[in-house]
Amino acid sequence: MLSFVEEIVLLMLDDDTGRLPDLPLASMETVLAGAALMDLALRDRIDTDLERLTVIDPAPLGDDILDDALHRLAAAENVLTVPAAVEALATHADPYCDQALARLVAGGILREDNGRFLWMFQRRRYPVVDDREQREVRERLRRVVLTDEIPDPRDVVMICLVDACGLFGHVLDAEEQGPARPRIEQLRRMDLIGQAVGTAVAQIGFTIRHNPSAVF
Repeated sequence: MLSFVEEIVLLMLDDDTGRLPDLPLASMETVLAGAALMDLALRDRIDTDLERLTVIDPAPLGDDILDDALHRLAAAENVLTVPAAVEALATHADPYCDQALARLVAGGILREDNGRFLWMFQRRRYPVVDDREQREVRERLRRVVLTDEIPDPRDVVMICLVDACGLFGHVLDAEEQGPARPRIEQLRRMDLIGQAVGTAVAQIGFTIRHNPSAVF
């Protein structure tokens, strides 16, 4: 099963170009930090309410991304709110995307090609080799959002993060997004940590969009 970090990276990839969107670096790092927090919560390493995050088990998981995030949270000298935890991890989350891409390549889901743009700047492309995982993520979320199906807790958490990141355009058609909004809001209220992290990611993203010079 893919982690939330891997699922978010996979969901953001453009089907045709195999490239990630041109988001501000701080915005991308915030998304990945929120996904890592959700992974840690699902694995019972952290607990949170809307105001406070607590490390309940600092034992490593054998996952380079999550162990780095968990270590940083456990080493924090002050009590962390959820937004503060997202911000704290975001300042160190730049490697998480490359680590997630490397896993997806190693798992045969993506293929790494070296390509050049017209301005001769070296960039990597990650075309999808086996799109079953990518389709599964999208179809799973579509099914939950567009029907009255009882959602899996993991899907609720993923919906919170996808909505906070503004990624439902990668999941739903344009004409589906408006009618689906009440259902998305209903689902977001089902999970406390998903709601807390999603709100924090959305708030930080709003700050970045309206103050690009903000540093977290």
